[in-house]
Amino acid sequence: MSPPILELRRLHKRFGNMVPADDVTLAIAAGEFFTFLGPSGSGKSTILRIVAGLEDADSGQVLLGGRDVDDVPPWKRHLGMVFQQYANFPHMNVAENVAYGLRRSRLGREAVEARVTELLDLVGLRDFQRRRVTQLSGGEQQRVAIARALAPRPTLLLLDEPLSALDEKIRREMQGELRNIQRTTGTTFVYVTHDQEEALTMSDRIAVLNRGRCVQCDAPERIFRRPRTRFVANFFRGCNVLEADIEPAGAGCRLRLAGAAVDLKDPAPARAARPVAIRGEVIRLDDDPGMGDLVLQARLEKITYRGVYSDYRLRLRDGQALSATLLHRRDLAQDTELRVGVRADDIVLLEED
Repeated sequence: MSPPILELRRLHKRFGNMVPADDVTLAIAAGEFFTFLGPSGSGKSTILRIVAGLEDADSGQVLLGGRDVDDVPPWKRHLGMVFQQYANFPHMNVAENVAYGLRRSRLGREAVEARVTELLDLVGLRDFQRRRVTQLSGGEQQRVAIARALAPRPTLLLLDEPLSALDEKIRREMQGELRNIQRTTGTTFVYVTHDQEEALTMSDRIAVLNRGRCVQCDAPERIFRRPRTRFVANFFRGCNVLEADIEPAGAGCRLRLAGAAVDLKDPAPARAARPVAIRGEVIRLDDDPGMGDLVLQARLEKITYRGVYSDYRLRLRDGQALSATLLHRRDLAQDTELRVGVRADDIVLLEED
């Protein structure tokens, strides 16, 4: 098996009391769209800058293609980088911006022009070659920055919150375009974002960071549906984190929550009390067919209408709050008692952070 294209080994970095990289160890495969996801201050951008050579780690290693590059300067790492701010050259037109990274190559003029045309076709800007970048929209300027970063055929493309300055409509369009560009070129993308939907939409794998630590690294659907810790569950919108009692039951365990019980396949944890995660989309209310394995009594406290879907805020008998995000139902009213159902397979036992 070939070595990973990028490997971080026990990466550590401290700024005073802040530790943006705390023993980070992971490997990224060639051709992968890999995302660092976390809130502000979690260490995402610092780790990206260490990979780029713009920041030195206090300890640990960065390996590119199996080679330790800790002593290799940024301009010799053969990496491309795209920032939140477009960093285009305002005195150049679109074609000149894209060609900038090729000027030091040994390519002839015709080869450079062909590469520029190829990339402008890829990002949908072929008709804008002679236009000044200051005349472009935000989304178009970011496309120019991406094409320029890809022009020298970098080993990796590092992207630090590249869509956060765009409005929501353009950002959503660019998510699909970025994914298409990555698949078309086969370039390894290492992406940084604080936006959960952005990470889920584009990534092959996601590393969730919290205070410099990688708390879960997995495929998007796995992280979304099977969070490992309380932090990961709380970080993704629409996930309920509840306190339950757990006891051994055969090869699995029995969960007790708000006066009801259900058997799970998970082995019983060492601690009897355990946080559990339940996604709001998997909850069944009142007379829904197939109420599930765990049926609870609750009071419907609030309905927030969101068009096709509504958010239903419920209060369980033990006082814990539960939120459900479901197709809007006109037959439900606030301040009424109803039943809440959940399948056993949709209940996730969490680890403490």
